[in-house]
Amino acid sequence: MLAVLLTTFPFFALVLCGWLAAERRLLPDSAIPGLNGFVLFFALPCLLFRFGRDTPVLELLNPALLGVYVGAALLIVFFTIATTLSARVGMKDAAFGALVAAFPNTGFMGVPLIVALLGSAAAGPVVSTILADLFVTSSLCIALAQAGASGVAGRAAFVQALKAAGSNPLPWAIGLGAVAGASGLVLPAPLGKVISMLGDAASPVALFTIGAVLSRSGRANRAAGRVTPPALYLPVAAIKLLLHPALVFALGAAVRWMGAPLSGGQLVALTLAAALPSASNVSLLAERYGADNGRVARIILASTALAFLTFSGLAAALIEAA
Repeated sequence: MLAVLLTTFPFFALVLCGWLAAERRLLPDSAIPGLNGFVLFFALPCLLFRFGRDTPVLELLNPALLGVYVGAALLIVFFTIATTLSARVGMKDAAFGALVAAFPNTGFMGVPLIVALLGSAAAGPVVSTILADLFVTSSLCIALAQAGASGVAGRAAFVQALKAAGSNPLPWAIGLGAVAGASGLVLPAPLGKVISMLGDAASPVALFTIGAVLSRSGRANRAAGRVTPPALYLPVAAIKLLLHPALVFALGAAVRWMGAPLSGGQLVALTLAAALPSASNVSLLAERYGADNGRVARIILASTALAFLTFSGLAAALIEAA
């Protein structure tokens, strides 16, 4: 357990540093979009390009792996909506609550953290979950939110959400990396060095930015007088941190027992990806689509704070069992 905590502590400490910097106004709110843009459009795509290039295409598109992860995500989405939909939480807010329950912070936190814990072999399964979450989980939840709010046909709303996912640079970076790896393309040394430098910057800047975004969201909600009772966000945080990884592990163990091509190492990587806190960018999506951003931000903040213990504990148990 101590070895795992020594590995996970720096990652969560960087999130705390970003939160403190924004809370103390050492980092102005006007700088946060710039940090976010640097990570999303420059640093993280370079990191994922490298992982996509170094991971065999068949591993990225392993149907057993994707089936387990997507199946668990769909179950979490519909379970969360069914248990939170109420007079106080409408369909739009329930859908975004389901998105934070099923969409882990894999890009900004999970890839470097899980690779640090399990080694480079874990990159393939974790990168695959990013593709699944961008194209399936987020598209489905945004479609449900739009359909519930505006009466837009479910199919049309899903197509709109899918187009939005296609404009995200992350899956393109993964795809280009996979093409480069499969074709044996060798980049010119100066270009390779630029990609390497940007990729190395992704993890620390992304983690710092997560903390800053959480601080800004919390202060904005306090200034607007939006008070979210714990009963409206803590259960969803618990679904994210406890039920989601348990479901992924159970489904993965079942398909392995049936003989599907899913190794023990891949199952551990998938389970740890599901055990990550909620993706911080869902707060921006909730704000864009007019959902209750205060509730979403509270879920993300609670899951991020609690994940240091829940994620570290699960990682220690799985690594020891392996």
